[in-house]
Amino acid sequence: MKALFEHLRRYWLVKIAIDGPAGAGKSTIARKVAAGLGYLYIDTGAMYRALTYHVLAQGLDPLDEEQVKSALDTLNLRLETASSEGINRVFLGAQEITEQIREPQVSQNVSAVSSHLSVRKAMVGLQKGLAKNGNVVMDGRDIGTAVMPDADLKIYLNASVEERAKRRQKELLARGVNVSLKELIEQISHRDFLDSTRKISPLCKADDAIEIDTTHLTVDQVVELVLTLVSRREKSV
Repeated sequence: MKALFEHLRRYWLVKIAIDGPAGAGKSTIARKVAAGLGYLYIDTGAMYRALTYHVLAQGLDPLDEEQVKSALDTLNLRLETASSEGINRVFLGAQEITEQIREPQVSQNVSAVSSHLSVRKAMVGLQKGLAKNGNVVMDGRDIGTAVMPDADLKIYLNASVEERAKRRQKELLARGVNVSLKELIEQISHRDFLDSTRKISPLCKADDAIEIDTTHLTVDQVVELVLTLVSRREKSV
């Protein structure tokens, strides 16, 4: 795989969009692909989660757009790349919230916060600005349709609800958070419904996106598949 990374670093492909539902492996795959290619990795989900954390920390109602907008106006968000693996550290002002934004309460409310028009407009505008110079891998739920419709390669990652719940449970247990698999399956199924049915920038596969089912694949297998698609796209131009 290292040789393939080195080969692809030199080529034209500069914008890669990776979309998919919660737990499909978007962030892990996007981060590894970006690190290998030397591209900027932008975790858009972390941006929405940071805002959700900010809303909840102030005791505001995630369903009330005016309250969420007031939190958005005071959001002092900063993303930093932590290592050669391209991991994004997330800060609100001087406070690091990288771990806190993955907690269940944030996961349960992020869809409501991100459904507001004012939030989507602000975040999409910011994300477009970050992507304009290229050499970027960005993951989320509407990257290929709303943020980077001009992406050179669009990937849609998916996996069964059960597998996504198992992955999320493993992440939470590693942080000392114990949530039952049944509860996580219910949460993820509900999140899928909210994300795919919201009026503004719903979760959907772009017409020209290539879908990869990651249910029975390892992280390295998916990364290699994406790199192969990058190579094929480069050769077709």
